[in-house]
Amino acid sequence: MRIGELARRTGTTARALRHYEQAGLLTSRRAPNGYRCYDASAEVRVRNIRHLLQAGLTLEDVGCFAACLDGDMATAPPSPEGLRIAEQRLAVLEARIAAQAEVRDRLRAALRGTAAGAAG
Repeated sequence: MRIGELARRTGTTARALRHYEQAGLLTSRRAPNGYRCYDASAEVRVRNIRHLLQAGLTLEDVGCFAACLDGDMATAPPSPEGLRIAEQRLAVLEARIAAQAEVRDRLRAALRGTAAGAAG
């Protein structure tokens, strides 16, 4: 199938598919006219990539699951390695959230100080 059909079937964009291919997560062959052609199995692979990305993993993280991307990842139990990767990603996200909360609190305090100074 061509890239547009794969994008339509998987609810993604041709640009995202090219990005997955560039990251080494998806492969295609070229038709004589230069168009990308994908096997039917690419549909499952793309759905799994999107499932992992929507769960909060990065493309780099998804690369660690390359051997599993052609199976039913949505219902399969996670592997110990998969759990480790997800826990690491969660720790990164929690650290980012904490850092952003600190920035928010500093900004809030600064705005209170400005408002108190303007009222006096």
